[in-house]
Amino acid sequence: MKTIEFSKEDKAALVARIQHYFDSELDQPIGLLKAEFVLEFLGKEIGTAYYRQGLEDAQIALSKRVDDFSDDIYQLQRQATD
Repeated sequence: MKTIEFSKEDKAALVARIQHYFDSELDQPIGLLKAEFVLEFLGKEIGTAYYRQGLEDAQIALSKRVDDFSDDIYQLQRQATD
């Protein structure tokens, strides 16, 4: 899978959120470098599962739209022959 690249600003915001979570929820402050490692780990090890699920959800949504569109065309065809 292609590596997802974040802008410097987005990466900094994500790292800050990780630091905040560790500090406030786990009462375990971590430094910038460790937070970057956590972000990298989550992206590689867990991010793929979320990405695949997102693609699957998008495929299902698209299929529903195509089915609805096909139904609409069928209705128009029926109206044209009546």
